[in-house]
Amino acid sequence: MSIFDVVLLFAAGFMSSVVNAIAGGGTFLTFGAMTLTGVPPIMANATSSVTQFPGYVTSALAYRTEIRAHWREALLLGGLSVAGSLAGALILLSLSNPAFREIVPWLLLAATALFAAGPWLKPKHLDAAHPMGPVGWAAQFLTSIYGGFFGAGMGIMMLAVLGIFRGGDYHLLNAMKNFIAVLIAAVAVIVFWGGGVVAWGPALVMIPAGALGGYSGVWAARRVPQVVMRGLVVAVGLALTLYYFMT
Repeated sequence: MSIFDVVLLFAAGFMSSVVNAIAGGGTFLTFGAMTLTGVPPIMANATSSVTQFPGYVTSALAYRTEIRAHWREALLLGGLSVAGSLAGALILLSLSNPAFREIVPWLLLAATALFAAGPWLKPKHLDAAHPMGPVGWAAQFLTSIYGGFFGAGMGIMMLAVLGIFRGGDYHLLNAMKNFIAVLIAAVAVIVFWGGGVVAWGPALVMIPAGALGGYSGVWAARRVPQVVMRGLVVAVGLALTLYYFMT
C-alpha cells in the first residue's frame, strides 16, 4: 500500500465509526476506500465488518448506562440478530465476486435512498415506548440478515425498526442499535475470517482508526448536527453508486 492508501483507509475507518455511532452508514466509507485501493468487492465488504467492529464496541461502551438499564431486552434483540447476521454472512460467502459485483450498485442505491429517507422514517413520537411485538421482532431479524450480508444503511434501518416497533428516547434507541451492531458484526467477522475473505492489510490500518472513531462518534452524536453527518454519508453513497453503475 502507498502512503496515500494508508491515509485514505485510516480516515475512512475513523469517519465510518463516527457516522455509525450517530446513526449508521459507515460502510459506505470503508467499502468505498477499499475498492478504490484495489480490494475485490466481496473482500471489501467482508473487511468492512472487521474494521467497524471495534468502533461498534467503543460506541456501545460509551452508551453503557442506557444499555445496562435495559439489558434483558438488549440480550433478546441481540440473540435474534445473531441468527439473522449468520444467515446473511453465509449468503454472501455463497456468491462469487462477479455475481456480487453485479448487485453492488443496486445495494448501494437502495441503502443510500434509505439512509437519506432516515428523518422521514423516524416516528414522530419516539418517547412513547411500548413492547416490540411479533412484527417488530420479525423486522429486526430481516434487518440483521441484511446487516450480515452487506451492512450499508443497517444502522438507520435498525433505528427505524426500533423507533416504530419499540419507541423511546433517541439516545436509548441509538444505544440499543450500537449494542446489536456489535453482535451482528461479531458474527460476520467470525464467518468472514473463517471463509478467508478478509483483507488484513487494510484491516490493520482501519481497526485502530475505527476504535477511535466509535467513541468520538457518541460525543458527536450529542453535539454535532446530524444533518451534517447525514449529508456526508449520502454524498459518498451517491458517488459510489454512480461509480459502480459506470464501471
